[in-house]
Amino acid sequence: MTNLDLNLQCSPLLLSPQRCGSCQVIYSQFGLAIHQNDHQARRRFVEWAQNEIAVVPDFHKRILFSDEAHYFWLNGYVNKQNCRIWSEANPQVYVETPLHPEKLTVWCTLWAGGIIGPYFFKNDEGHNVTVNGDRYRAMITNFFIPELNNHDVQKLWFQQDGAACHTARVTIDLLKDTFGDRLISRFGPVNWLPRSCDLTPLDYFLWGFLKSLVYADKPQTLDHLEDNIRRVIADIRPQMLEKVIENWTSRLDYIRTSRGSPMPEIIFKM
Repeated sequence: MTNLDLNLQCSPLLLSPQRCGSCQVIYSQFGLAIHQNDHQARRRFVEWAQNEIAVVPDFHKRILFSDEAHYFWLNGYVNKQNCRIWSEANPQVYVETPLHPEKLTVWCTLWAGGIIGPYFFKNDEGHNVTVNGDRYRAMITNFFIPELNNHDVQKLWFQQDGAACHTARVTIDLLKDTFGDRLISRFGPVNWLPRSCDLTPLDYFLWGFLKSLVYADKPQTLDHLEDNIRRVIADIRPQMLEKVIENWTSRLDYIRTSRGSPMPEIIFKM
């Protein structure tokens, strides 16, 4: 199987919604259209990333990709702001959601060396909460940076998307204290792309992979769901993460040859 075999762009009607040959299939459908100026920005980023790989062949393996899934709901729905995670379900299926669901907000970092997390956003009373700038900075300071103690941070890059809670000046300064110019972020030394779920490994792999497994035993409480998420992440094999990160370089190739076009329905095969 070549790297390009991992990058399929096709209608779900052409594939089984659950299996493609002997492979598990992760569907992700992205909710925002690419804006007029995004194509050029995506091409610039790809050119930069591929130039870095030309100089340092394992550059892509040094990037800590980060993201949060805003809600893992007990009813099996996963909301990723601009990216609806379908897992093995058909992307055309309508999902009805309750008005006040029980839900978790989960953050992870994924890279070739493993997964840091999950981190669940909670308040001082232990109740699940959404992310804001203060909570995000507290997570970076108290959880993420201490987790880096066993790694050579001087060789690592950190990536985050452009969510407002990520990109306040005080947050960017906090991250630059650890990573210096090795920060890929809106308002950072290297600008991350808007509306680019198709280049974020957590969007095109992790959240859908979790969804395909953590609801298998029909958890009835958030504690049960949280335990399932921790267990599934702990069981992800290093070889799988290597495949996910190598797939990222194939996506760079696709964006370059398509002159910045998005992949409207991403299918990742394992």
